[in-house]
Amino acid sequence: MKTTALITGAASGIGKEFSRIHAAKGGDIVAVDMNAEGLKSLKSELENQFGTTVYTIVKNLTELSAPQEIYDELKNSNIKIDYLINNAGFGGVGAFHERNWNTDLAMIQVNVLALTALTRQFLPDFIARDSGKILNVSSTVSLIPGPFQAVYFATKAFVTSFNRSIYGELSGTNVSSTAVLPGATKTAFGDHSGMNKTAIYKKPASAADVALEGYNAMEKGEVEVIAGLGFNQRLELRLAPFLSAKSLINRIKKQSAVN
Repeated sequence: MKTTALITGAASGIGKEFSRIHAAKGGDIVAVDMNAEGLKSLKSELENQFGTTVYTIVKNLTELSAPQEIYDELKNSNIKIDYLINNAGFGGVGAFHERNWNTDLAMIQVNVLALTALTRQFLPDFIARDSGKILNVSSTVSLIPGPFQAVYFATKAFVTSFNRSIYGELSGTNVSSTAVLPGATKTAFGDHSGMNKTAIYKKPASAADVALEGYNAMEKGEVEVIAGLGFNQRLELRLAPFLSAKSLINRIKKQSAVN
């Protein structure tokens, strides 16, 4: 049965790869992004290559009203969403007290509030028909403290915690909520945020590999999957809970500072 996936941040990076994966499986897409030209290019690519239908919505998720406007537009257009992929997000590097406060507010709005609001908008519909899947893009940094990236790490900690809770609430239904926790991933995200200049961003994974791991986990209804990490990185992440808080903070501090 053909499914329609709503994908935020669809015009580039991991979101674009999610779109390609879903289209290759024969699904239709509602692609949301603030980049109108990127959406136009994505629509042309996927419709020509896969014969799928791509409905585009140009929307800036830093605007508080955006999630409601997206939901209302789709309802008015009689477009039923089967998969909600909350991918949009951004980060930034610098000491918290020195960073631009409006930029960090916008980060919280996109990474936390928009994701939560879209989930709240579409989840009742999923539950009412007892079908639907949610995929929330978090990060491995959600599991550790983040000196010099305090707001970004904290927003992703929210996503992981929120997803685990929703997953628990959905037990016994045919609706699922999955989180994908990528490590450093090779996208424009790293360049824009400045994270590509930090030690923690060494040896980034490909966006295509991360998207595929996340998409497959969503289809299986898993609670979460760590994606795009090599053996040494996975080992460090597993050891993190056994370090003292101070030791872990100091370790991450060295890796998160801009070189």
